[in-house]
Amino acid sequence: MDMSSPLVLGFLGSLAAGVMTAIGAMPVLFGRTPNRGFRDMSLGFAAGVMLSASFFSLIIPAIEAAEASYGSGAIPAGIAVIGILAGMALVAGLNETLPHEHFTIGREGPDSAALRQIWLFIIAITIHNFPEGIAVGVGFGAHGLSGGMPLAIGIGLQNLPEGLAVAVALIGEGYGRLRAWGIAALTGLVEPVGGLLGAAMISFSEPFLPWGLSFAAGAMIYVISHEIIPETHRSGHQNKATLGLAFGLVVMLFLDVWLG
Repeated sequence: MDMSSPLVLGFLGSLAAGVMTAIGAMPVLFGRTPNRGFRDMSLGFAAGVMLSASFFSLIIPAIEAAEASYGSGAIPAGIAVIGILAGMALVAGLNETLPHEHFTIGREGPDSAALRQIWLFIIAITIHNFPEGIAVGVGFGAHGLSGGMPLAIGIGLQNLPEGLAVAVALIGEGYGRLRAWGIAALTGLVEPVGGLLGAAMISFSEPFLPWGLSFAAGAMIYVISHEIIPETHRSGHQNKATLGLAFGLVVMLFLDVWLG
């Protein structure tokens, strides 16, 4: 196995990022559940990381890749616009067609009484995490370590508070601590699937590079707007959440410039 292969790097990088979900959820195993204000600030940090990664690690490289093929002008901008909207549309479509349940606003999508509540939660988190894995895989597939490492580290960092939030929410729904941690840990394992897919798309089709980068960015931007930010503003902690977003944005910007 060639460990420098974009496919291998994409899989391992997104796997490492996904494992951080389990690490982030570990405090619940020891009876420690941070207050809601801290959790909202942490999720704001996650949103900031994703927002920064969308632009500095995905959209700008997508435009640069398109300019290398088509020159400057309307075509590279148009490719980025179409890719972003397509990524947002895909996650929006999944959000509408797959039955799932949010921790605060309840069930969305078609009614499916046959599905146990635990699977509704898992589907919701899968919709959330899959684009992140694609983004990491696309980064490695496009530019190897220099392109994928900042994304893998950034997504891994933002998975820490997400894992904790998922586990705490499940405990609130009546799940035991070990079971809540296990479910949170498992939700991160969808990311290497997305990572392998993203790396494969870019590795086997060079002209697809700007489309794949902007598509992954659009998918993450939808998750930020539709899932994370509304969740962090529901309980009156919007100032803490915005502070967390600011820190997440600049941390990811620093990582991208430093490691990229």
